[in-house]
Amino acid sequence: MYTRSNFKVNVTPQFRMLSDDQIAELHQGTLEVMRRTGVQVEEPAAVDIFVKAGCWVDGRRVRFPAHLVEWAIAVTPPRVVLCDRLGRPAMALQGERAYFGTGTDTPNVVDPYSGERRLATKQDVANISRVVDALPHYSFVSSSGIASDVSESISDVHHFEAMVSNTVKPVLFTAWSLNNLKDIIEMAEVVAGGPEALQRNPFCVLYTEPISPLTLGLEATQKLMYMAEKGLPTIFTPGLLTGASGPVTIAGGLVQGNAEMLAGFVLAQLIREGTPLVYGGGLLPMDMLTTLMAYGAPEFMMGVCALKDMARYYQLPMFHFAGCSDAKTFDQQATIEGALWVMVAALNGGNLVHDMGYIENGLTTSYQQLVVMDEVVGMVARFMEGIEVSEETMALDVIDQVGPGGHFLGEKHTRRHFRENWYPTLLDRTTYETWVENGSLTLGDRAAARARELLETHQPEPLSPEIAERLAAIVARAEERARKS
Repeated sequence: MYTRSNFKVNVTPQFRMLSDDQIAELHQGTLEVMRRTGVQVEEPAAVDIFVKAGCWVDGRRVRFPAHLVEWAIAVTPPRVVLCDRLGRPAMALQGERAYFGTGTDTPNVVDPYSGERRLATKQDVANISRVVDALPHYSFVSSSGIASDVSESISDVHHFEAMVSNTVKPVLFTAWSLNNLKDIIEMAEVVAGGPEALQRNPFCVLYTEPISPLTLGLEATQKLMYMAEKGLPTIFTPGLLTGASGPVTIAGGLVQGNAEMLAGFVLAQLIREGTPLVYGGGLLPMDMLTTLMAYGAPEFMMGVCALKDMARYYQLPMFHFAGCSDAKTFDQQATIEGALWVMVAALNGGNLVHDMGYIENGLTTSYQQLVVMDEVVGMVARFMEGIEVSEETMALDVIDQVGPGGHFLGEKHTRRHFRENWYPTLLDRTTYETWVENGSLTLGDRAAARARELLETHQPEPLSPEIAERLAAIVARAEERARKS
């Protein structure tokens, strides 16, 4: 903290990836791609909307005038507030504030009891939601797993029921189809107390994506349009593979991904001006040796951070990444990549930061990684507080009183302030001898034990029996539809 004129300013650590000139170049490049190349739009109703707005349309290829794109950016709210399940404001997505949570839809989990990598189940989605509900530094929950023990075509509906039944924290969800999305929103309205209550205090946000390169796919577009009609928040962000579904260069990926994203933003704002949307996403590098997505790659971090710079320029909330790794198990690689991501996301000012607990290139959720990354978020949050410099913290009188050769252990100043330091729950600061006496447990051992403890002891605030019954009826109706189809 430093004094300027007659007030104090707190200095929060922060970094940018792009200069102002680079941001301007990327924005102009995006407008050129949207005007010259355009975007393929698979939903006829969306094409009609674009035609009426003055876009140039050739079949399903839509090209955008710059003024329309600029208008859509300007009318998109700079702030999206997500509430918890009880309707209390929980996250204000704006500026540089980072909120951390899990990721969506990994086929596998690492069992916290056996250590076995196996297919995820609906119970895993419920269990992970319960663990996240208990962990202090996570602000929202996503499905993490794809339930393999329910009807595949409506597993997303099961996911939402499992999540909302096991946490009061906001829910980030995906939907496989428009019909499934309608089921999920119906459940959300039941929980919130009706459509108006959900729109007023949304506790959930849809995550859906364009198809790279430069395509607004049928189902993603239908879902985006439905959410816009409802006035509900949506994350509409690209997940392109650089070198495969997008240019291999980060700058090229930024331009293409930005064009895909902003095409969706234009559509949503044409349907309902002021629709709450979240910007961001990822430019996932494809490892040319393995052809797999590289979640731990520095180029991935660079691209996401550059998108945050664009979000800051547009004054839009940012969908960021952290806590994820390409490691095949919870090991040193997992903690290195995951922790570096957390620090990068916090310093970069990502708002809705997801994928905590991911390992194996986004194919597996690890309870151990999930628990340890919560600890890392706590550590980084302390770092992001910055340093207060004031008469009290400089302690000039205390230093003078103790003087040369003394110590500060007995000072009231020490007792007043020592609890401001961060203290770990899982990381070990004891001596080697104490560590041996306690069983020589590794970080992985302690993390697994912590996950098991939370699963066995934490009881999230339950839904009322009436609401739980109504949700179960919606899921049963979706199951019946799936059987008939």
